[in-house]
Amino acid sequence: MMAIKHANPGEVFDISSLGNQLKGERTRTLAKTDAIEIIRLVLPAGKEISTHRVPGQIIVQCIEGRVSFTALGEDRELQAGRLLYLPPGEPHSVRGMDDSALLLTIVQPSTGS
Repeated sequence: MMAIKHANPGEVFDISSLGNQLKGERTRTLAKTDAIEIIRLVLPAGKEISTHRVPGQIIVQCIEGRVSFTALGEDRELQAGRLLYLPPGEPHSVRGMDDSALLLTIVQPSTGS
């Protein structure tokens, strides 16, 4: 099994709209360290990621399409160019309203010294 290639420090990678390639694209981790994880999340229209939580802070940027994001007791619509921040451990779910691509950054909690 081949390891997934992640970006190296200083490497430039493209997060622009996938356009016609969106339907054939998969979710993939772009970069991962002990401190952060950056994921391009591809979410087809109608698909839902049920309520879950992550231990770190999350930043969700909509690259293209539209999603319904539920967190902090509210449903919010994210569309291209919009960003949402959530604190650590906050339960959330997301549903594709259109075929969509999101840039998800997870900032892992500090382990202390």
